[in-house]
Amino acid sequence: MNVFTNKLRTAAVGLALVSSCTVALAQDGEAAPKAKASKQENIGVVTGLAVGAAAGGPVGAILGAAAGGWLGERYHKESASNKSLQADLGTSESQRTQLAQNVSELNVSLTEARRKGDQLDLALKNTDELQVDVGFRTNDYSISTQAMPPLLKLGALAASMPDAKLRVAGFADSRGSDELNDALSRRRAEAVAAVLAQAGVAPERLIVEGHGRSESTAVEGDLDGCALDRKVTVRLERAGNTAVARNDQ
Repeated sequence: MNVFTNKLRTAAVGLALVSSCTVALAQDGEAAPKAKASKQENIGVVTGLAVGAAAGGPVGAILGAAAGGWLGERYHKESASNKSLQADLGTSESQRTQLAQNVSELNVSLTEARRKGDQLDLALKNTDELQVDVGFRTNDYSISTQAMPPLLKLGALAASMPDAKLRVAGFADSRGSDELNDALSRRRAEAVAAVLAQAGVAPERLIVEGHGRSESTAVEGDLDGCALDRKVTVRLERAGNTAVARNDQ
């Protein structure tokens, strides 16, 4: 009698487990399609089968297999969820590390840029004037190819300095009339100013002057001295420098 009672009790427990498993499996089925049995599920089925058989014979084996399979599948899903979460956390950590590295590299670049900017500011503060001279042929105001690069560099530098102006002064040698040399020196200065404007210097920051032969130092017959007198001088002047009177003739 006791044996029969124990079997009935075991069968009742098994039915309760089956009912629980059936409800849980039905709920899982509504959430997502049934996938291929996992390793944990197979282990649970075998384990439940063995335990159920030992406890309640064939009926217990069936009930135990069902319960074991459900528990194994539950374990498999939780394990897969944990692995996915760990993978996401690993990806986030990698992204944070890369972001930190990028920020560090940017800080280094900014520091280097500030250092170079400070060096440039110091150099400009210690330089009262920068000057470029452009030579010309007799009775000519065209600019040679060799003179272009220095003019463009000086123009670009002046364009980058808000407080800087460029004084463009044209000169002629002592030969010829004052009227001719005044006009010629002016044309030479205007030709140089046009190149500086191409480099980015605003017109209001260009002071254009024509001095004719007023500052010529070559004596009559001194061709080399005359060549030195045929020129345009470009000077970079910053705020506070004394300005020379402008000659617009």
